[in-house]
Amino acid sequence: MSGVGGSASRSGGDARRSRSAGGARSDRNRTDRARIVIVDDSPMMRQLIREIVETTGRWNVVGEAGTGFEAIRLLHTEKPDVLTLDLEMPDLGGVETLGYIMSELPRPVVIVSSHTERMADPALRALEYGAVEYVVKPGSDPAQQEEFEERLLNALDAALHARLRNLRLRIAVAGALQRARRIRQKQRPATCAVAIAASTGGPSALLDLVAALPEDTACAVFIVQHMPSTFTERFAERLGAECALPVSVARDLELVRGGHVYLGPGTHHLSLTRTQDGICVQLLDEPPLRGVRPAADVLFTAVARTFGPASLGVVLTGMGRDGAEGMRALHTVGARTIAQDEASAVIAGMPRAAAPYADEILPLPAIGGRITTIARELQSAR
Repeated sequence: MSGVGGSASRSGGDARRSRSAGGARSDRNRTDRARIVIVDDSPMMRQLIREIVETTGRWNVVGEAGTGFEAIRLLHTEKPDVLTLDLEMPDLGGVETLGYIMSELPRPVVIVSSHTERMADPALRALEYGAVEYVVKPGSDPAQQEEFEERLLNALDAALHARLRNLRLRIAVAGALQRARRIRQKQRPATCAVAIAASTGGPSALLDLVAALPEDTACAVFIVQHMPSTFTERFAERLGAECALPVSVARDLELVRGGHVYLGPGTHHLSLTRTQDGICVQLLDEPPLRGVRPAADVLFTAVARTFGPASLGVVLTGMGRDGAEGMRALHTVGARTIAQDEASAVIAGMPRAAAPYADEILPLPAIGGRITTIARELQSAR
């Protein structure tokens, strides 16, 4: 794989100035820092990541690997707290390396790889295998460099605090993904809605949730999952393989129908609007809200505005507080609300922030069944 052009030297200068200005910090005892191994076949990319993490004074780079086999060796000899892992490497690819890590000596792993359609399948497999986060490598644009540094450090912080026991290793068996299901030919306009928000740890949690939705679910289901935009189509396909309901990436101005799962695209906020035909999807080409797009707050507020009390909001695992304000709006209009409990979350930031507005706080295994029960109650009340 190629590196990142001249970005390493630029970041290196910033890092060196920062370290020289804070000598006391650079002399901090390395045993106080979190141990990290950087895995990437590009020496320039490894250098860039090293400079970013070392500048913070909170990380001790205990090893670098250019192949998956080298990463496995360092996993055993250095026992890092966290690893960064590229997906495209010689000898042993990133997904296979991750499978070994999560099976044999589980550690929080942050994927740092390219952002292309070709990488969509490996990226989703990595998230299913238990990767905590996926950070897209930057281009040569200085703005991309700054965004990469911020996202990388946030992802590493999330990884350091992730509950690995809640990241279940999923290895699909060929031919077993497609569930036997009957897609309803005539779906009626939705009269009730379920809105679900997730971030770090969300892909695995969502696969469990949608698998629990029965074929006769009458409400429309909306999902916001924070992930790179090029991965949403493939993720919708994966959700559809597990779900008895049809799943698709939401399209602007399509009529919202009951018994259908709509995944928010990574390029727009997912909102709703009323038309003469009924409630329709509205994709908003607006800046990220508190750093994320699509934002759950936008979706939840739209659901509160259009479906009112005939709706359910669910906030799952994730870093930050996206969904909390939207959950407040849902709670205010009399909608039902659920937050995942902290014990079953990979990262508890989002459900913790939403908890004050939650009617129920439940472990992940209980949420799917509860959604089904509430959805039936909402439908029967119409």
